[in-house]
Amino acid sequence: MGKVIAVANQKGGVGKTTTAINLAASMAAAEQKTLVIDVDPQGNLTSGLGLRAKTTRGTTYDALVRRTPLGSLVVETLLDGLEAVPSDRSLTGAEIELVEESGREYRLREVIEPLASSYDFIFLDCPPSLGLLTLNALVAAHSVLIPLQCEFFALEGLSELLSTLRRVQASFNATLSVEGILLTMFDDRTNLSAQVAADVRKHFQGSVFASVVPRSVKLAEAPSFGKPILLYDIRSRGAEAYLALAKEILHEQKKRTR
Repeated sequence: MGKVIAVANQKGGVGKTTTAINLAASMAAAEQKTLVIDVDPQGNLTSGLGLRAKTTRGTTYDALVRRTPLGSLVVETLLDGLEAVPSDRSLTGAEIELVEESGREYRLREVIEPLASSYDFIFLDCPPSLGLLTLNALVAAHSVLIPLQCEFFALEGLSELLSTLRRVQASFNATLSVEGILLTMFDDRTNLSAQVAADVRKHFQGSVFASVVPRSVKLAEAPSFGKPILLYDIRSRGAEAYLALAKEILHEQKKRTR
């Protein structure tokens, strides 16, 4: 069965969608069959992979609200081994339409389960909030990866997210774990980035990835071309960082299964 990883942080602008796109692409490059699901109504992951939800067979909304089989919504991307389920603004209505439904927290898990054995990894790109869509992703996931920008106030809101994770573990998904905290937007020219990185590693010993994602113009440009960084500029520092992160996660997974 494929490992389901939610990429989540209720704080916006931390590199969450960038991480979901490029980590998934790096896993595919490592010959891991990978699916990435856009659970954010903004649809940035969808456009960042060069997809347009209106031209596809349906979106995450159809899976959650209309119970359309997820397999029929999967589309190919430009990268071999990487597939996606797109999203658009219609997903905003899902939180309202599902609010009265029984078992609403488990809807995403239910639609993923029939497909799980077809993939090595399934990544869920969550919206920048702790609403029902993010809750569905956390209930469906085996683990959560938390991008954290190396800027002032980096730790602001992280305690709230971790508190939410504990509540999800207690009520809906006892096996949910933290895959790791990923330091993003690291600028090695500033003392601030180094200090933030040191503080995070001190506070969350053993939970922070060794891999660090640098602040990068190429990473920022790639989504406007509808490409993961591996296809936009594989020699960039951003590409190297996400390939290293994928290698780190695969290494840890092998250690746990020994």
